[in-house]
Amino acid sequence: MKEFDLDLGDSRTLHVYDTGQQDAPHPLTVFWHHGTPNIGTPPEPLFPVSEPLGIRWVSYDRPGYGGSTPSTGRNLVSAAGYVSRVADALGIDRFAVMGHSGGGSHALACGALLQERVLAVVSVSGLAPYGAEGLDWFAGMYASGQASLRAAVQGRAAKERHEASAGYDPEMFTSADHAALGGEWSWFGSVVGPAQEGGQGGAIDDDLAYVNPWGCDPARITAPTLLMHGDQDRVVPSSHGTWLARHCPAAQIKMFPDGHISVLRSGAEALDWLHENAR
Repeated sequence: MKEFDLDLGDSRTLHVYDTGQQDAPHPLTVFWHHGTPNIGTPPEPLFPVSEPLGIRWVSYDRPGYGGSTPSTGRNLVSAAGYVSRVADALGIDRFAVMGHSGGGSHALACGALLQERVLAVVSVSGLAPYGAEGLDWFAGMYASGQASLRAAVQGRAAKERHEASAGYDPEMFTSADHAALGGEWSWFGSVVGPAQEGGQGGAIDDDLAYVNPWGCDPARITAPTLLMHGDQDRVVPSSHGTWLARHCPAAQIKMFPDGHISVLRSGAEALDWLHENAR
């Protein structure tokens, strides 16, 4: 996997990852959007499935994480700009987008704004827009997660105060999630730790983006869209997925008897779907 820093101007850089599967028989580029708090390394547990399908993973650390310069005040719309810059730098015209958790919401924003370039969208355990009509946004969310995001609703200062004393709450995950994290998805340890080494800035910017206007309407997505959600999810309740399915004409939803992490065990199904639908 290649890594490089993309110059965005104004002394800002974006750290990029590229598995470079250009020589696959029918290569498909998939931009991976990471969750919170993660760095942007593509999902290694899915490589054994993606390689035979000719999938080339491209991704980046969102600003404030890893090797990317912080960008205070970024929103979900900014993801479309970053993806466009990376794709142009690599000479990629069209591509699919996929994300997990908050990364799923960033992938949806790209689908809404880059209609001429996005071939297909996959959002796994993604958040719906905050304040969405007909959705009790916090219902079913684990208590510590609610407290964290409610602090973000109050603004950056309140969120920073909250994070100064907040800690990891194992109750956010189901027993199936913990099993996945102890098994094939132990990979998360390699993306969470580095994301936190630089402080909480990236995660704070993420959470502020989630509770502020997206700057786009997911209903504008025209590319085929797959929403995957675990019906036992405590981090992003499944009601977010069902709301998105009702409001995105291009979307279909698949529910699984899983939690926030264990749903990724069905990631191979998502890649098969992309291979069939990203045309």
